[in-house]
Amino acid sequence: MSIHFLRVSLFLFFTLVMALPSFAGQPMEQIRETTDRIIAIVSDPVLKPPEKAEERKRLIRQVVDERFDWEEMSRRSLARHWKQRTDDEKKEFINLFGKLLERTYLEQVGNYSGEKVLYLNETIDESGFGDVRIKIITKQETEIPVRYKVKKNGDGWYVYDISVEGRSLINNYRKQFQRMPYKKLLKQLKAKVTQE
Repeated sequence: MSIHFLRVSLFLFFTLVMALPSFAGQPMEQIRETTDRIIAIVSDPVLKPPEKAEERKRLIRQVVDERFDWEEMSRRSLARHWKQRTDDEKKEFINLFGKLLERTYLEQVGNYSGEKVLYLNETIDESGFGDVRIKIITKQETEIPVRYKVKKNGDGWYVYDISVEGRSLINNYRKQFQRMPYKKLLKQLKAKVTQE
């Protein structure tokens, strides 16, 4: 899978882009609320100067943390390795995986330039899982189908995967992670999140 796909998918993952008005149920409404908060941060002139970059990233990450299920994402990405981990190892991986996504792609949020999205539909099943399907409209009028997979927890709906043009972000990471022993994977993750 190309780096371009990963950058696009993570850019969409963290920004959820600008939404056009549409009717929506609970998952869509909650995703839209997160969208509005992130766009407000990205668009805030007070946070634009370079010296505000760390504060801007911290605020965005705070909003993202409230809407995304890092544990579910980590469990699905780690797959067979997950069951073999202790509780402390799982916590360590969740932390590292979140930092990996943040370090590698969060700066892409700064590239937001008014892309629009049509909210198409949502589906919810009895087990508390659902999909929110949208279509990104770029400045060049290119249409990109995106699917958010969500999981209900209490009154909230939390994103645990995103697919862009049918390609899942979590499946991509799972394929990469399954190719190596866990200790080697952990070493590589630590190196990536600490490199300058």
